[in-house]
Amino acid sequence: MYRSRINELIKWKLSNTRKPLIFLGARQVGKTYLLHKFGKSEYKQIAYVNFERPDAPKSLFKVDFDADRIITVLNAYCKLKINAEDTLIVFDEIQAAPGGITSLKYLYEDAPQYHIIAAGSLLGVSNHPKESFPVGKVDFLQLYPMTFYEFLLALNETGLAELMEKRDLENLNFFNEKLVNYLRYYLFTGGMPEVVADFVENRDWQRVRKIQNQIILSYRNDFSKYAQKEILPRINMVWDSIPAQLSKENKKFIYGIIKDGARAKDFEMAIQWLTDAGLMHKVYNTTKPAVPLIAYQELSAFKLFLNDVGLLGAMSKLHSKTIADGNAVFSEFKGALAEQFAFQQLIQNENLSVFYHTFSNSKYELDFLIQTENDEIIPLEIKAGENLRSNSFRLFCQKHTPNKAIRASTAPFKAESWMINLPLYAIETIG
Repeated sequence: MYRSRINELIKWKLSNTRKPLIFLGARQVGKTYLLHKFGKSEYKQIAYVNFERPDAPKSLFKVDFDADRIITVLNAYCKLKINAEDTLIVFDEIQAAPGGITSLKYLYEDAPQYHIIAAGSLLGVSNHPKESFPVGKVDFLQLYPMTFYEFLLALNETGLAELMEKRDLENLNFFNEKLVNYLRYYLFTGGMPEVVADFVENRDWQRVRKIQNQIILSYRNDFSKYAQKEILPRINMVWDSIPAQLSKENKKFIYGIIKDGARAKDFEMAIQWLTDAGLMHKVYNTTKPAVPLIAYQELSAFKLFLNDVGLLGAMSKLHSKTIADGNAVFSEFKGALAEQFAFQQLIQNENLSVFYHTFSNSKYELDFLIQTENDEIIPLEIKAGENLRSNSFRLFCQKHTPNKAIRASTAPFKAESWMINLPLYAIETIG
């Protein structure tokens, strides 16, 4: 399956200032698959080591960080002759090898000619306090679940995907009904590659849910494996609370939903652990729609989103019959799936800063407030149902008169005098 991040990997390979690359992402988002695909298409050979395998040389970096010795050991383990010009070296699950992350600093300084990628789930990388992190000596790239654009390509809808890539919204209107139907599918399957691949082959909703539940179970097992015992129960409590958090009209994270009387200090470490692991993402409230938005973020007010809309549906026990019931899937849980979908597409664009906005002394909340790389501030309202009226969105636009305002819904693309109605499936075209 095609992943857009392969273009970033190719840029890294060709860069004159290339450093060892740390390739991050939560488990099962497709890091290993993409690295093998990249290696096979761009190099003559791959020297691949998964340090979680029982036979892996986990003590490789314990002796010292001598580059010649490390390459010699890799030659023996991988049963090949590593050449700097035509070999991709992949250290997968590098967090399982003591000293592995630190070694990247010395490999960059002493052997910059080698093409080295260190992959690992954030579960491991962010919980390795004894490592000396190679600040300034590595490049970074993050992989997320598949986007809707990648989902279309997996379905062999290359023409629709091309229109999306070109941001040809006018011509996408001709296929609006078809695209909305595919969006229904995506809200159920989500973007985890294993789930998408199985759905494309079998079109079986029960199989989709089974795989999603297995992924959720594997995440829970990782909680037990990687988290400190004293915060493990709280991690599980935060994780279990997310469907209820996002099904509220106001999606601000409320500690009291976890349990009565819960306070921030009791759960902030658990939330930090989950966000460091890439399994959840924080979107902060910003008190003022001005550049830079981060200067006005309110650290105590935030929403928490999962890494994948399909997993949210699985955790919420969303029934597959919802897919066939008109636009019901968009309005389920007070639009939680639609808003999760929108965030999931936005976060993949590293040129966007994503916040939300609450009116001062008001009950109104704007779903998202976005800052582009050109410092443009864009209000974004997600309308999951057929009623497109939004008091908060209109009030914001009347008060602040932004140059661009976007309402995302299942309706076709339409540019009005004061705002743009963007089809929800085209959220990726923002920015």
